[in-house]
Amino acid sequence: MEIAEILSKVDHTLLAQGATWEEIRQICDDGMKYKVASVCIPPYFVKQAADYVKGELAICTVIGFPNGYMTTKAKCEETRIAIEDGADEIDMVIRIGALKEKKYDEILEEIKAIKAVCKDKILKVIIETCLLTEEEKIKMCEIVMESGADFIKTSTGFSTAGATPEDIQIFAEHIKAPVRIKAAGGISSIEDAEHFIELGADRLGTSRIVKIIKSRS
Repeated sequence: MEIAEILSKVDHTLLAQGATWEEIRQICDDGMKYKVASVCIPPYFVKQAADYVKGELAICTVIGFPNGYMTTKAKCEETRIAIEDGADEIDMVIRIGALKEKKYDEILEEIKAIKAVCKDKILKVIIETCLLTEEEKIKMCEIVMESGADFIKTSTGFSTAGATPEDIQIFAEHIKAPVRIKAAGGISSIEDAEHFIELGADRLGTSRIVKIIKSRS
């Protein structure tokens, strides 16, 4: 697989609590240079980054991150502000406790509400697969397809584990177009990236792929 193809599917990510503007600017520079799908950054930096890249790079940010247990109203407001600041893509975290309680309608309505705020902006739904049973993962595939969201995403990268090949296989078996799949967390090599793409991932949330390519330059 060509490196350019892999990079075109990468959401080049920096969500560390101590992230500084200097670091965010660097991943924006790298994102533009290596033609990644987007940079995924904290909401605080969205406006500054959008002004900096001037439309040359998609800006992705996170909502209800990383635990997902904020109210729907709070998540919708976060989304509204992020889009107003220049975000092109939104990665939201579901309320995992609601899934455990089988409050499926509540989860569905929240995703729909956030998608209504997003309008034509891309919405990815993070379900934190490492905390879920296989049955819960399959149920979330059904809910995301019904919701109007654009992607189902494995992980925040802030819980007990990230994406696994098994997760992507489950998604690939239960997700149908136009919904797509994002693998995130623990993608540490070019080989990992290729494997996840071959299994069906259309986006990869990672900071390491660009670093590997830079180290080879």
